[in-house]
Amino acid sequence: MSEQPRPYRTAAVIPAAGRGVRLGPGAPKALRALGGTPMLVHAVRAMAASRHVSLVVVVAPPEGVAEVRSLLDEYALPERTDFLVVPGADTRQESVRRGLDALPDTISAVLVHDAARPLVPVDTVDTVVEAVRDGAPAVVPALPLADTVKEVEPGAPGAPEPVLSTPARARLRAVQTPQGFDRATLLRAHEQVAVSGEGATDDAGMVEQLGAPVVVVPGHEEAFKVTRPLDLVLAEAVLARRRANDGF
Repeated sequence: MSEQPRPYRTAAVIPAAGRGVRLGPGAPKALRALGGTPMLVHAVRAMAASRHVSLVVVVAPPEGVAEVRSLLDEYALPERTDFLVVPGADTRQESVRRGLDALPDTISAVLVHDAARPLVPVDTVDTVVEAVRDGAPAVVPALPLADTVKEVEPGAPGAPEPVLSTPARARLRAVQTPQGFDRATLLRAHEQVAVSGEGATDDAGMVEQLGAPVVVVPGHEEAFKVTRPLDLVLAEAVLARRRANDGF
């Protein structure tokens, strides 16, 4: 009788310690309302909707830990999923590391998800987890690009910028989250890859620097990042359509 593979226990880490200045003044981006519910709550629900995810760790602003805990207590979340709120740091990279440090030893796979991607479908989350479970050290959901991309020599804001090259669009993908990782691989990346300045904004890029393989799986158009006011309008429209169609 063949030995059954060890089941993966998967946790999701959601760094939500930033302020999201591009959405303008006011509450931190993760706490902005979408359909009457904070974006962060939508993002937590999106992770918890996956049958694979047994723990969601939210990395909150240090001064906002109690507020985020109260927020998660206020909204109905799946009972089969555990939730944890920990204080974040100055950079996203450091905040993700604090989320990783809070994980119990029983966790084998880790998702890292942007709080600003509140509407990622559960099928996308499942696809990422299953690819990690099947042996990929790092997995990224992504979409083909609709636009041609130019590499330029950056200049002053608003000034003409010389074009350096036009990458072949067929080889390019727009990366989304959740990104999925074998836990040991992601920990090694955070321990060994030093990133200066604002730190790494892409955990898969850190794994690439280790020389470990990273694979792409299909993303979803509704997993877009809410960064600008126009994105919030689109997110409201998507949510309204879901509620009309599915009673979501």
